[in-house]
Amino acid sequence: MAPAPTRWIGVMSGTSLDGIDAVRCHIDGEGWHGVEAVEQRAWPDALRQTLLALQQGHSRLTAAEWAALDQAVSDCYVDTIRPLVRDASVTGIGLHGQTVFHDGDQLMTSLQLGNPHWIAARTGCLVVHDFRRADMALGGQGAPLVPAFHQAIFAHPDERRVVVNIGGISNLTRLGTSTEPLIGYDVGPGNALMDEWIQLTHGAPFDNEGLWASSGQVIEKLVEAALEDAWFTRPPPKSTGRDFFSLSWLDALFPGWRENPAENIQRSLLEITAIGIAREAGSCNRLLVCGGGAHNRLLMRRLSELLPATSVETTAAFGLKAQHVEGAAFAWLAERRHAELTGAWHLATGASNAAFLGCISLPPRPP
Repeated sequence: MAPAPTRWIGVMSGTSLDGIDAVRCHIDGEGWHGVEAVEQRAWPDALRQTLLALQQGHSRLTAAEWAALDQAVSDCYVDTIRPLVRDASVTGIGLHGQTVFHDGDQLMTSLQLGNPHWIAARTGCLVVHDFRRADMALGGQGAPLVPAFHQAIFAHPDERRVVVNIGGISNLTRLGTSTEPLIGYDVGPGNALMDEWIQLTHGAPFDNEGLWASSGQVIEKLVEAALEDAWFTRPPPKSTGRDFFSLSWLDALFPGWRENPAENIQRSLLEITAIGIAREAGSCNRLLVCGGGAHNRLLMRRLSELLPATSVETTAAFGLKAQHVEGAAFAWLAERRHAELTGAWHLATGASNAAFLGCISLPPRPP
């Protein structure tokens, strides 16, 4: 008899820094049973600014300041998770944490904020955390980790499908079929450049639905200079972050670009993202989009225009809302770690074999 489905919460706050998504799922070793409840919280503005500066390498913190930041992030996670454990019995939590540094090429390490012991003590749930470094210890990039989940949920035996998550960085999963293997890797900037530019010029966290970009014109030379960067031609596996794809990156590639009209720059940054994704999606039959970029109407339109033979739609059409995919993925990964199961994630990361992803922090025993 198959085990009864259990409840797991996946908690994700990505490099786009648009907030925290906590997703409570029914899930077990036999399969996926869907999302049951969701909680979302925006980062407090001052905390978001501190995290953004740290991601971009513009911050130098003392040990005490780092500890205080970790505590502040942990408290935000607790506030987001608590409503999901009040009215249901939850087996555990998959906590990705807030990435502030990732290097899968030289240092081979990844750092996330969020104290799992603090969260376990205040939610009463075990917490699976530190998902990336076990893979990196086996020579992998530590990212992306979600392609195995994409394969489990969205794969079709005959249709060639690609899933792209557009967060701060865009990562792509080419789903395996009966004749093709699973492949996944980062493909370049997602929302990172657009968000950084509108924050700098307007003080807004993001370009809602791409409305501002829609008012501008593409600066062809800027787009060409960006996409000629050698990073784009590197073969997978590969991963990256906002410390690389930032406005400073463009300063080095195309001096003087900031002198153009601001709305034309925003439009061009969107074009860099769209072309970067479309070139890698190739000749798939269906492109499924998730992450915050799925809500950018202009970006979705450009993907459809660049891929005329491909059906472009969000993952919501297949039962999982675009903003919930990554949270659900870390609930799924946590359940597998708790069950001492591995998966095909090393096919995407380049690790020598599939690691057991994550460490487990237990809640205190009842008095």
